[in-house]
Amino acid sequence: MSLLTTRKLHNGVEIPAVGLGVFKMEDGTSVYEAVKSALDIGYRHIDTASFYENEEGVGKAIRDSGVPREEIFITTKVWNDEQGYEEALVAFQRSLDRLQLDYVDLYLVHWPVPGKYKDTWRALEKLYREGKARAIGVSNFLPHHLEDLLTSVEIKPMANQIELHPQLTQVETRKYCEKHNIVVEAWSPLGKARYLDEPVLMELATKYKKTPAQIIIRWDYQSGIVTIPKSIQRSRQTDNADIFDFELSAEDIKKIDRLNQDKRTGPHPDEFNY
Repeated sequence: MSLLTTRKLHNGVEIPAVGLGVFKMEDGTSVYEAVKSALDIGYRHIDTASFYENEEGVGKAIRDSGVPREEIFITTKVWNDEQGYEEALVAFQRSLDRLQLDYVDLYLVHWPVPGKYKDTWRALEKLYREGKARAIGVSNFLPHHLEDLLTSVEIKPMANQIELHPQLTQVETRKYCEKHNIVVEAWSPLGKARYLDEPVLMELATKYKKTPAQIIIRWDYQSGIVTIPKSIQRSRQTDNADIFDFELSAEDIKKIDRLNQDKRTGPHPDEFNY
């Protein structure tokens, strides 16, 4: 098991189980160095979005990394003001141009914009059929959004990227996705480092001789969740990847599950200011 370990999406495409998120990394040197460093360490999954305004730096780092394009799994997303059928097609081309790529591995609807996400999804289906996105999915969709979307799709979402960490375990959404064979991805898997000193995590870190962050990432991994921790620092990127040499017991996984408080670090999808 390593950073090459993957989960299989329902169309057969494999997504690396641990990747690098680049939210809030500034375009230019900052994101460039972070992505170059991660690829050098062995990461093969990079997650960006048009909203992050750093796709150009991500693309340049990928080109300069020396790693063959086909070995890297790249995700980007269509932002809220780009949604709608024609708008999403144009937005995708903008992302592709900024990344300077011929295709992306996963294209996501960033948020469930009311009245728009179904038309946006039709655009993603077109991009998928044309081979411009190897897989398509959604982000921040709750079960009722998915239920609504699934009434009109021709191709089911392959992934749902949601805020997910021990204080927000999203059990209902995970169960719904599992039932419909949609892989769950965690954004902000470390809860923006706000509670790494939580006693249960500290206790498990001591028990397994790991950091609280490594305990959380391993919990994601053993729970079948694709996880994309963000870090600019090479040492932290290395630590976040060092989760394949131990295994949490079933009892310890339950201890982490019980930390849930339905506490978000980001907006609730039904309360987002669309």
